[in-house]
Amino acid sequence: MSVPSSDSRVHSRNSTLRKVVEGVSQPIWLVSDTRRLSDIQWFREAYGAMTQTVRVVASEQSRQQRGWEFTPGVDDAESECGLDNFGAFDWVLENHGDERRLEEQLENLVAFVQSRRPCRVPGAADVWSPTPAEGPADA
Repeated sequence: MSVPSSDSRVHSRNSTLRKVVEGVSQPIWLVSDTRRLSDIQWFREAYGAMTQTVRVVASEQSRQQRGWEFTPGVDDAESECGLDNFGAFDWVLENHGDERRLEEQLENLVAFVQSRRPCRVPGAADVWSPTPAEGPADA
């Protein structure tokens, strides 16, 4: 079996992403589970500053309390940890087991997304809502 080079895998993923959004007009896209830097790079190149990245983190202890066990060859693969050193996420949500804290973080994120939602004006194209004074870095 032949293993595609890293460049050909990136090209293939980029082609797939391009096909998914081709001809579709959405005011907001929520893309869950991007796992590689090339995915984020594609969205940033395609959508620029409109792209917001969200990382959900949890301590190993809280993950183990939920039944997670480290599996070598799976949990240390690029698909699982390829973004661990990315560091430039717009939003980082902490899911360490404090439901109230998680809910507060999610409320901030939802409010931000709603603030960016286009307003419908009869007979006009989408008009973007004003940007709030506080951005995601303040959340």
